Amino acid sequence: MPTQDDVLGYFDTLSNWGRWGDDDELGTLNHITDDVRLAAARAVRHGRSVSCAWEVAVPEDMERSTTTCPCAADMPGAEDMPAPGFRNDRRWGFSSERLGVTFHGNTLTHVDSPCHIFWDGTMYNGRSHSLVDAATGSAWAAVTAAANGIITRGVLLDIAKVRDVPWLEPGQGVFPDDLEEAERRQGVRVRSGDAVLLRTGYGRVRHEAGAAGGFTQAGWHASCLPWLHEREVALIGADTPRTFSRRGTKTC
Repeated sequence: MPTQDDVLGYFDTLSNWGRWGDDDELGTLNHITDDVRLAAARAVRHGRSVSCAWEVAVPEDMERSTTTCPCAADMPGAEDMPAPGFRNDRRWGFSSERLGVTFHGNTLTHVDSPCHIFWDGTMYNGRSHSLVDAATGSAWAAVTAAANGIITRGVLLDIAKVRDVPWLEPGQGVFPDDLEEAERRQGVRVRSGDAVLLRTGYGRVRHEAGAAGGFTQAGWHASCLPWLHEREVALIGADTPRTFSRRGTKTC
């Protein structure tokens, strides 16, 4: 079990700053080479599509405003439209809505870019937090750096199965020994460029015992960081909220 000093030491011993050049914005996505993508494509054996989606509740999980206009002629500003047929049409109408969602929370599956986390006022490759602006977004290491998409092999490690429980309890950590035991049981080995995903059983407990929210969730323990660094994992995720991250920050 690493101490707090050990974990803080990972900022230096596991740092990827400068590994792919001072101007790199991708972080460990650089592990996903053309050969890695090709190998991932060759691994497909079945053509089934499996949804991992949860139904989003309104208004609990998002804000929604709906506009209803029974007649197009009643739309605000219709009187200024240049086309008389549209301006005067009282037979057709429409409705529209605006959805507002907080991405960095429990509602949406998303990828954290390296600019998401600061340490001592800096982010990946030593850039200042001031490069992130409330109006224009981030000028460095934004998610748009991965605009070509992330195509790689995903390895799902069933940790609940390893521990012979229906689900891990909130706050329980997943350790390197768990990862390697899951590899052994499943006959797989995590390799460079992989996306490693954990099954903690959160979906099952949510179905059977109700939603389990909050910041205290089962998931990756800090002791996994050297393991992930050694295996050159490109990104990690889990079935619990707030556990999906690209390894672009200095420690991970």
